Amino acid sequence: MKRVSSAGLRTGSVLQTRTGNFKEFFKFGRKLGQGQFGTTFLCVEKGTGKEYACKSIAKRKLITDEDVEDVRREVQIMHHLAGHPNVVSIKGAFEDAVAVHVVMELCAGGELFDRIIQRGHYTERKAAELTRTIVGVVEACHSLGVMHRDLKPENFLFISQDEDSLLKTIDFGLSVFFKPGEKFSDVVGSPYYVAPEVLRKRYGPEADVWSAGVILYILLSGVPPFWAESEQGIFEQVLHGDLDFSSDPWPNISESAKDLVRKMLVRDPRRRLTAHEVLCHPWVQVDGVAPDKPLDSAVLSRLKQFSAMNKLKKMALRVIAESLSEEEIAGLREMFKMIDADNSGQITFEELKAGLKRVGANLKESEIYDLMQAADVDNSGTIDYGEIICLLPFRILTKMAVAILLQMSFNRLARNLA
Repeated sequence: MKRVSSAGLRTGSVLQTRTGNFKEFFKFGRKLGQGQFGTTFLCVEKGTGKEYACKSIAKRKLITDEDVEDVRREVQIMHHLAGHPNVVSIKGAFEDAVAVHVVMELCAGGELFDRIIQRGHYTERKAAELTRTIVGVVEACHSLGVMHRDLKPENFLFISQDEDSLLKTIDFGLSVFFKPGEKFSDVVGSPYYVAPEVLRKRYGPEADVWSAGVILYILLSGVPPFWAESEQGIFEQVLHGDLDFSSDPWPNISESAKDLVRKMLVRDPRRRLTAHEVLCHPWVQVDGVAPDKPLDSAVLSRLKQFSAMNKLKKMALRVIAESLSEEEIAGLREMFKMIDADNSGQITFEELKAGLKRVGANLKESEIYDLMQAADVDNSGTIDYGEIICLLPFRILTKMAVAILLQMSFNRLARNLA
């Protein structure tokens, strides 16, 4: 979630260094993916014919100083982690008048969960191998002073369709450098995977181990440990919910696997295993105690449903995001500053009520309270800018209608997982 800044649209340098002309060396291919700021394309190096992925970030979308710093830092971190076998390698970064182009290794083997579903045969030992890779990346990041902050299955892709293809971490857009003992307060990440201390706005690199623990729980059961039909409900479960080891397939999962999950999903980050300690656990180690017998077929079935549900939700969010004009986003920033009467960066209930009245919104006090409750994802009693941006779709009815249709399908899938 972003802090509000008065910076204008970016036309000057983002990378703060002279780069070559991207179009001299590469040509664009098909679109591979879409993010908040950037679109990822297939690109081909003209001199060699070799294929890469290129994340093109439109400079006109970089509105705040922090937006610019995020892009700059993402490139720095990718260079900083270069050489790790399970981190996507960066070929180079280019900047022209309209965009920053980050050229990186192409991962054509698909997402982590999709590969598991396609293969069909799946064991605890395979889950242990995948966990070893994921936590190995976390350990490497932490040893180099980098906190990932957005570990989730969608950010792990295979290089190729080969059976022994390497698994790569691909997205460092929310990653930051940290110093030992340093604490962060900005709430970032993805609902199912976010650590409780992130929601409480005081966290360090231990949050990455929690996220990896959530991925491990899903790898073994096909569903996340903390979930609900609403984002607010998920956050409440993350903060207060109990781990379920009684439902299928957990009675048939090894005690060693459950021991590791428990130790990675400890709410007190001081008592949580470090990434290095996870890699030393007997269940994770090469030729360790993880059994090689197939997991229940229901795990794959649930994993398939959960993966489909996430893709549907991502599509719904993209429909909304792509519908928003820069003017609407910029206008929301201005509206936030206008409502935030004391310029504290947080909107109280009274400020929200007064601000909505000023813009002519004729809402009952109970409706404003419901709006406040819906937006206050961290239960702080106030709304920050990152939370208020979630309210924007409520103002745009045509876009809301599309979102509702997709959300209905999302909820139906969610009920099937129960």
